[in-house]
Amino acid sequence: MKKALVYGNFNILHPGHLRLLKFAKESADYLIVAVNSNKLTSDPNLFDEKIRLESIQATSFVDEAFILNEDILDYIKRTKPTFVVKGKEHQIEKNKEEEILKSYGGKLLFTSGEIGFSSLDLLNKEFEINDSFIQHEKKYIQRHNIKKDDLVTLINNFSKLNILVIGDTIIDEYITCDPIGMSQEDPTIVVTPLSTKKFIGGASIVAAHAKTLGANVSYISVLGEDENYTFIENYLKNLNISAKLYKDNTRPTTLKQRFRALNKTLLRVNHLKQHYINSDIEKDIIKTIKEFKNLDLIIFSDFSYGILSKTIIEEISLFAQNNNISMVADSQSSSQVGDISKFKNMHIVTPTEREIRLSLNDFESGLVILSSKLKQKSNPKYIFTTLGAEGVMIYNSNKNELLTDNIPALNLNPKDVSGAGDSFLICASMSNTVGANIWQAAYLGSIAAAIQVSRIGNIPIKKDEIIKELNF
Repeated sequence: MKKALVYGNFNILHPGHLRLLKFAKESADYLIVAVNSNKLTSDPNLFDEKIRLESIQATSFVDEAFILNEDILDYIKRTKPTFVVKGKEHQIEKNKEEEILKSYGGKLLFTSGEIGFSSLDLLNKEFEINDSFIQHEKKYIQRHNIKKDDLVTLINNFSKLNILVIGDTIIDEYITCDPIGMSQEDPTIVVTPLSTKKFIGGASIVAAHAKTLGANVSYISVLGEDENYTFIENYLKNLNISAKLYKDNTRPTTLKQRFRALNKTLLRVNHLKQHYINSDIEKDIIKTIKEFKNLDLIIFSDFSYGILSKTIIEEISLFAQNNNISMVADSQSSSQVGDISKFKNMHIVTPTEREIRLSLNDFESGLVILSSKLKQKSNPKYIFTTLGAEGVMIYNSNKNELLTDNIPALNLNPKDVSGAGDSFLICASMSNTVGANIWQAAYLGSIAAAIQVSRIGNIPIKKDEIIKELNF
């Protein structure tokens, strides 16, 4: 592994330092920064060594940072870094490190930084969570007599649930880029990738949400024989999710890449196959599911990538009905075409407006009529039609209660809408399963969605995050 070393006082971290660190990181696999200790410096204007070290440690490029208490030449002799990186201004000087580096094959590198530099640390702030972003819908809360203490009790009861999630696993990869400008050869935007960050997505993030919200979770999916299989396997294992992951060498693990610059997505690239799994895997999945005991909830998370075949859906649905297990389903139709109506007798379904129109081949009727038609076609008990910035419309099939109601989007400044539906689905479903009425369940789901869109990428939501936002 190639290691780069940068050393100095680093009193106030400025763009010049960041350019130097960026160059050093790009030149090696591992970047070490040595911050001169108080005793090695004589400048009375320097901040304390701990303050200077903290600013370096908070920099995204740096893999390791420490306070240097010995002569830098002794440190280089002892650790033998591959490169020592210094500013361009030192190139005309006699550099004391050069002879030692040559003795073992190391190199001295110089850089002046790049004019088109964008601080990765500033760009990475979009991955942080806003402290205050939810605007509660007080009229809805009053209309349904929703109480904070009741919601907290429901959330704490999530730990009593045994949940099975089955569906398509997706990995979302965010590539943060520095926009260079327009190509001079053709009208093409040119960017330089700065960093990549992977998140689990699809059905796997639904399972992860359920786990971090407190439930006991099992997960079934089919992945490719590739490095992303290991990424998913380790991620779920770290969350203590019981996962049965089948390998299918005819497909890659679905990977969706987003190239982003200046808080905007420039391009999406999907790596996937959409053919159905083979009959052997299908039979084994059905056999595995029928061996489950004491399930409270089964969640179908369908992206139409071939895992949830007609046979699997029918067999699992029959198993759930025979064992009095609640079922919920989401069949997404973003860049693909799904059909929410293929899930029969669900407790809850959560289509978008486009998805419900596609399933009914109806692009003219109003939302209430669409919900009524879907009720007649596939018999879901509750329908939550998600409407993006307009929030969610609730359709309640119980004729003794209010038929419909709406919750507007509770986050008016979303950073990334990806994953909003997944977080709504799991939180609303878990709430309803532990005894929440449909109005309470929808509101908790809306809070979960508001939290999710406040950050970049799918990050499992914790129950304490939701409780924190119950400040109405």
